Amino acid sequence: MTTLISLSVIILAIYILSVITDKFFVTSLEQISRVWKIPSDVAGASLMAMGSSAPELSIAFLALFKEGGSHSDVGIGTIVGSAVFNILVITGISAIIRDARVTLLSVVRDTVFYLISIAFLLYAFWDGEITLVESFLFIVLYAGYISFLFLVPMGGDSEISPAEDSPAEEKEEKEETEQRSRFQAVHNVTGKGIGFLAGDAETSYWRAFVVSIALIGGLSWVLVDSAIIFADSIGIPPVIVALTILAGGTSAPDLIASIVVARQGKGSMAVANAIGSNIFDILICLGLPWMIALLFLDRPVIHVGTEDLMTSILILVSTVIVLFIFLFTDRLLTKKEGWCLLGIYVAYVVWTLIGG
Repeated sequence: MTTLISLSVIILAIYILSVITDKFFVTSLEQISRVWKIPSDVAGASLMAMGSSAPELSIAFLALFKEGGSHSDVGIGTIVGSAVFNILVITGISAIIRDARVTLLSVVRDTVFYLISIAFLLYAFWDGEITLVESFLFIVLYAGYISFLFLVPMGGDSEISPAEDSPAEEKEEKEETEQRSRFQAVHNVTGKGIGFLAGDAETSYWRAFVVSIALIGGLSWVLVDSAIIFADSIGIPPVIVALTILAGGTSAPDLIASIVVARQGKGSMAVANAIGSNIFDILICLGLPWMIALLFLDRPVIHVGTEDLMTSILILVSTVIVLFIFLFTDRLLTKKEGWCLLGIYVAYVVWTLIGG
């Protein structure tokens, strides 16, 4: 019974996350990007990545402070699993929905910063201890990335117009619309309930943006508690649930946001969101909780596990290299390559479960 209840709570929380993202977060982000005149690839790598990574940040805080940090591996596992999910699943599904044409310079920019983030993660984890200086450098590195995004233009947007849909794609989208309409009544009721707090995302976009992030963060607390209960009830380590179920669940906002913009033909924004979210996850979702814990909880260092460090680093680097190779060819991520990325993710999940 406990297993069924905890799994139901996880599913419900993920559903509400998708409604918040679809109806409020993405809409408010588009308005903010339009007012600030931010290119879509920059908006995807910064604003969208920050907001939709709120679940990972909340889980990292909760895991670090809950029960004296006994579940800190859940926070780290969620971020590693989420990083793999973002690169393989989000970009893969975005490409399946619509071929994603990107600007090579922006891809190189985000990939280089992501690899730098992974290298710094390896350096910080190497001795099994995180110091205050190291945690502060995580924040500084992310600030440098954001500054680079806004100060160094990378050739603007490179999008595929929605008008270029093939007849087969149009038929596919029509069938998807018909299926979604069956649940429209439920979506409307849920959306109206959230709307009392968030307001109209078209006009009160700052309010909707902030409230959306707050709700996403709150729901992630529900997710982590439910996931730990679920793991205990079926007898597997919580970190395995973090690497799979929590990673996929907390990445739901990223996935929904990327699907929305991919349908609009904004391939560069979807890809930038996936890579930008990973940079945010590593540098802020790990660095910020560590820095706060070291500053206010009188901890000299934060101890972290290093048993599977090299394996995790190898997985993170391998996934981004595969994605970069796909994107480098013709500056296009095709449906075939999207399916390939999803296949790699399925293999990763199976390997994780067997290894666990």
